[in-house]
Amino acid sequence: MLQLNSDVDLTLIIPVYNESELLLNFVNFIKSILNIDKLHINFLFINDGSTDDSLAILLKMKQFDSRISIVDFSRNFGKESALTAGLKFSKGDIVIPIDVDLQDPPEIIPQMIEKWLSGSQIVLAKRINRDSDSFLKRFFSYVFYAIHRRIVNFDIPTNVGDFRLLDRSVVDALNSMHENNRYMKGLFSWVGFSSSYVYFTRQPRSKGNSKFNFLKLLNLAIEGITSFSIFPLRIFSIIGLLISIFSFSYAFYIIYLKIFFQIDIPGFSTIIVMISFLGGFNLLGIGVLGEYVGKIYFESKKRPIYIIRDVFK
Repeated sequence: MLQLNSDVDLTLIIPVYNESELLLNFVNFIKSILNIDKLHINFLFINDGSTDDSLAILLKMKQFDSRISIVDFSRNFGKESALTAGLKFSKGDIVIPIDVDLQDPPEIIPQMIEKWLSGSQIVLAKRINRDSDSFLKRFFSYVFYAIHRRIVNFDIPTNVGDFRLLDRSVVDALNSMHENNRYMKGLFSWVGFSSSYVYFTRQPRSKGNSKFNFLKLLNLAIEGITSFSIFPLRIFSIIGLLISIFSFSYAFYIIYLKIFFQIDIPGFSTIIVMISFLGGFNLLGIGVLGEYVGKIYFESKKRPIYIIRDVFK
């Protein structure tokens, strides 16, 4: 049992998007698990444009529990924006983002706090395995992290989601960044600080369905790579240089055969293949360049990351 020698304020950041059927069970479960002397829990719900009864249920729960605070977005801005708002509005000595589906078990939060008391400024909740995920999700996750490790100058821990403990100093560092294109797992790792792990087995959702489909996960992966590395641009520069060297070498080879041996090299099919290849390659390169130009475009607008309709403290 966790024993605290002094008062500790814990803020739970809970993004909510159409999770009305899970909210009451989540809060009651947290209260039963974290009934620890001198641990003061604050529930910070970020209502990310829910279209169901989530906000109404949260407001009703708040009437009976003053520890519940609600930030209500004007529309759905996405989980990364919800986490950003949660970090900004959090006041605790320690902060833990967690989902209401309870797949990330609150039971390990006391272990995370113990690691924090031992000096870790970030405590990562790491999944022992991904058996609950589909084969394709596991495969693409492996590919993403393998690529990311090779092109970025810092590591994003594998099998670690947003569920982690953050010291106040880490939260302050994250709040000092104002970029619009936000890949939070990358930012969590980019800021550094001392870290440790707590391990767990992820459980299936008790109710409802995940809001992340394959397309959203793919967009998140692209965001994760392009937000922290220009390697995709650099690789196209390198490949373009190699193709240019090959083209010039081949041209000199043809000229050499023509001048010294009077040999004509037929190559209509070769020309068509090369033109098709280079045309497709150019379009792909333009697409990668467009990803980065698009980021510049959105950053230059300086629009807010989210818009708040109301705050219930």
